[in-house]
Amino acid sequence: MVEDSEDDAFFLLRALKKGGIEPHYQMVASESAMESALMEETWDIVITDHNLPGFTSFRVLELARKLAPDLPVIIVSGLIGEDVAVSAMKAGAQDYIMKDNLARLIPAIHRELREVTVRLAKKRAESTLEHMAYHDSLTDLVNRREFERQLSQALHDSRKSVRECVLLYLDLDQFKIINDTCGHIAGDELLKQLAKLLGQNLRSDDTLARLGGDEFGILLRGCDAADARKVAESLCEEVREYRFVWEDRPFAVSLSIGMVIVGSEYQTASELLSHADLACYAAKDRGRDNVQVYETSDRDMQQRQRDMHWTSRLQGALQTNDFFLCHQEMVALQESSADGFRTEFLVRLREGDDVVPPGAFIPAAERFGLMPRIDRKVIELAFDYLDRSGLGRESSGTFFINLSGGSLSDGELFSFIRAKVKEFSILPNRICFEITETSAIANLSDTIGFVERARNEGFKFALDDFGSGMSSFSYLKALPIDYLKVDGGFIRNLLEDPIDMGIVDACNRIGHAAGLKTIAEFVENDEVKECLRKLGFDYAQGYGIAKPVPLNQ
Repeated sequence: MVEDSEDDAFFLLRALKKGGIEPHYQMVASESAMESALMEETWDIVITDHNLPGFTSFRVLELARKLAPDLPVIIVSGLIGEDVAVSAMKAGAQDYIMKDNLARLIPAIHRELREVTVRLAKKRAESTLEHMAYHDSLTDLVNRREFERQLSQALHDSRKSVRECVLLYLDLDQFKIINDTCGHIAGDELLKQLAKLLGQNLRSDDTLARLGGDEFGILLRGCDAADARKVAESLCEEVREYRFVWEDRPFAVSLSIGMVIVGSEYQTASELLSHADLACYAAKDRGRDNVQVYETSDRDMQQRQRDMHWTSRLQGALQTNDFFLCHQEMVALQESSADGFRTEFLVRLREGDDVVPPGAFIPAAERFGLMPRIDRKVIELAFDYLDRSGLGRESSGTFFINLSGGSLSDGELFSFIRAKVKEFSILPNRICFEITETSAIANLSDTIGFVERARNEGFKFALDDFGSGMSSFSYLKALPIDYLKVDGGFIRNLLEDPIDMGIVDACNRIGHAAGLKTIAEFVENDEVKECLRKLGFDYAQGYGIAKPVPLNQ
């Protein structure tokens, strides 16, 4: 209560009590007394006279705005003109009441207490929303968006000063194991505990962020490369010694860290993060639980950068019509095998007016897990072509379609194929899926299960690149396949290399002993073709037979 008259204060308090309010109050009559009162306690409302000696209601409003911005102020005065009252309202007063008519005082106080509650709730909600916009909801760390903003600012500052900054990109090595074996709740708890552990080892000027999944970013300000590496290695050690316990089961975890010096050679925060990510993957490739600095001369990082370019390019191609198919015919080498034509569908990628061969993009697709999606695209394109041309319903002819190792472990692929068969009216016995020897052996149980279900529907199977992984042929007894395609690396030089000749001959004999038809790949001239015919091969494929051509040709 800002008032210098005991009598006026008495009448005010009496009016409050008659209105049902028993206030805790403090009466002040000077600027210094009000300032002390506002700093010492939290108040609900200010009732002030307009004009005290050397202390007006305008100054009261200024102090309230400065020290308690949400505190409502009501002016109760005996002498105040309408123009002054309007000015006071514009300056922030919630109401003005004449001392000779206090009937409006109680309703005004109740109204302001309600409205200040609403204002504070709104302010808290806005503050929460603002916090959520810049922080990760699980760990309460800075989120990727805000981290990129701070990284951009650090990059900008680095061009104007000599203050060094270093970016660390952290990836948790065992997160997927814990997440898969213990569930997402355990995975979330691990991330929260690690966020606290990592934060304990950083300075207040550094920024720790969760970038997504099990990836974290750290911006070390005012830190050179040598000190940054010590910090990174210390973080690796801290996490290595840490044990995550879930349902009485302890789990060891570790970090792989990529490190980049923030410098003028970088233009954007995304470029910095990309290089830090490359260095982090290099740390994983080199055994995990270590720190790798990004170096432009590092071959592994250069290769991964090329792979990452292909990843974004392939993801875009999967949404467009940039993938298309060629086909390469096979010929029968024995009269007994001349029972209809055979051709293999081969995927290609358009790059403007150029055509990208599979050897340029498939390694990246395999490395980043995109091959199952590409395989599905190929199946869809092949079935669509066979349906439109009517070849998929003819009684003779076999069309070979390649499947990657990743697709063999895809539990939904068989359902996808069945759905596409119905959509495009394809006879399953016209289709032969090719699987490589190495991927079949690596996923033997998944492969056998998939092959058996598909063959029950009428599909055929070929084992491709046979001989490239010939440590044991016993799996041939378990794999229910129809064709054996001998690795072209042996075919190409069989006339000059007696060892290759022996391997090719042995593969053909083994295939026939297993009741399979044999196909020789990479046949590049008539001499090799004739040799294969004499060895007893059933079919030949290669540039000496027919080159791959687009389906529309």
